[in-house]
Amino acid sequence: MKPLAGSIAVEVRHIVKDFRLGDTITNVLKDVSLQVKQGEFLSIMGPSGSGKSTLLYILGGLDSPTSGSIRLNGTDISHLEDEKMSRFRRQKIGFVFQFYNLIPNLNVEENIMLPLLLDGRKMKDYKKKLNPNYS
Repeated sequence: MKPLAGSIAVEVRHIVKDFRLGDTITNVLKDVSLQVKQGEFLSIMGPSGSGKSTLLYILGGLDSPTSGSIRLNGTDISHLEDEKMSRFRRQKIGFVFQFYNLIPNLNVEENIMLPLLLDGRKMKDYKKKLNPNYS
């Protein structure tokens, strides 16, 4: 089922992220809250070291917040177990890294389709969506 236009796609409430190195705790995100509705466009800007990448890693399910909650299309991903988070990420989240790491022996199409294959879906069913000329 496709989310309704104008419904909340991303809801972040009071996110805190701390990193510990020995006895030193560095607070990277301090009480971050935001909402993004379906169809909205959001730009996250700030100086180097301000927590932009950390926030995106948390939103993408690649890291967990120290505290706070994240809901993506109504699903709370804040503290999902690793296996459930991996499945959710494969099925629902697309992420392009600043320094992306593609699998070198796969072509572009195969790299794009890889999450579908890992999820047990048939590549043939999705090739038409990726390339309308595929038959």
